[in-house]
Amino acid sequence: MPHVQPPEIEVHGLSDTGLVRKDNQDALRCCHPDRDAVAEHGYLYAVADGMGGFAHGGVASTLALEHLFTAFYTSDGTTPLQRLKQGVLDANLGILQTANRMGVGRMGTTLTAVHLHGHTLNVVHVGDSRAYLLRDGTATLLTQDHTRVGELVRMRLLSPDKVRSHAQRSVLNKCLGLEMFVQPDLFCLEVFEGDQVVLCTDGVWGLIEDPDFARLADPARPLADYNQMVLDEALRRGSDDNLSILSLRFHSLSPVPHQPRPSLGAFFSRVFRR
Repeated sequence: MPHVQPPEIEVHGLSDTGLVRKDNQDALRCCHPDRDAVAEHGYLYAVADGMGGFAHGGVASTLALEHLFTAFYTSDGTTPLQRLKQGVLDANLGILQTANRMGVGRMGTTLTAVHLHGHTLNVVHVGDSRAYLLRDGTATLLTQDHTRVGELVRMRLLSPDKVRSHAQRSVLNKCLGLEMFVQPDLFCLEVFEGDQVVLCTDGVWGLIEDPDFARLADPARPLADYNQMVLDEALRRGSDDNLSILSLRFHSLSPVPHQPRPSLGAFFSRVFRR
C-alpha cells in the first residue's frame, strides 16, 4: 500500500470558567493518543457543554467525549458517520446510566464534533454548541441550534440576527442525557487547504457575531492567539457563561484529485442537505 502523507493540521483549544460561573462544565478533546488508531480512522475533535441547570454538567460533558472517542476509534467496518452516530448513542446511554448510578436525577450536555479524513469533514451535532467554517474571509455556520429559538428560526418566525438577544436562546429541545434515544444531526462537506474550522460553546458565540469569527482570523496569526482574542472579546462583551473554543486550520490535506473550490451557494446546498 503506498504511503499517504498525513495532513498538517494546526490545532488549539481554549476553555475558561468565565466571570460568573464557579466551575467549568465545558469539555474539549482532540484526536486519539494512539497514532495507529488515528492513521486508520482519521482525526476527531469535539466540544461539549454540560447543562448548568442540571446536576453534574461537567461530568456529563466529560463522559460524552469519552464515550464518543472510544466508540469512534474502536468501531470497525462502518463509515465515519455511522461511527460518529454510534458514539453519540453510546454517550447518551452512558450519561443516563451514570446519572442513575450516582442518584443525581438528570444531567445533560451538548456535543459537537468534526472528523477529518482526506478532504472530507464529517460533522455530528446535538444541542447548541456550534461549528463554523472560515473560508475566504467569510464565516459560515455549519450547525443548527437545537433550541426553542433555533426552531423559531427554522420556521421563519424569527430572524437569525435576533437569536443572541432572545430571552429563551439557551432553552434546549435536544441534548444528551435526558431521553433514552437522541437523533443527532449528521452530515459531511468538502474542505480545502487554508480552511479554518471553529467549534465553540454558547458562552462564546452568544457574544461573538458570525462575521466577527472571520474578522478576527488571520492566516499569519497562530490559532492560540486567535482563540485568546475571541475569548477576550466575548468576556469584554459580558459573557456570563463558561467559554470554550477549539480551532483547526488545514495547512495541508491528504492528496485528492484536483478540483475547484465550490461557490458559497453550492457549499450551502451540500452542507444543509440531510
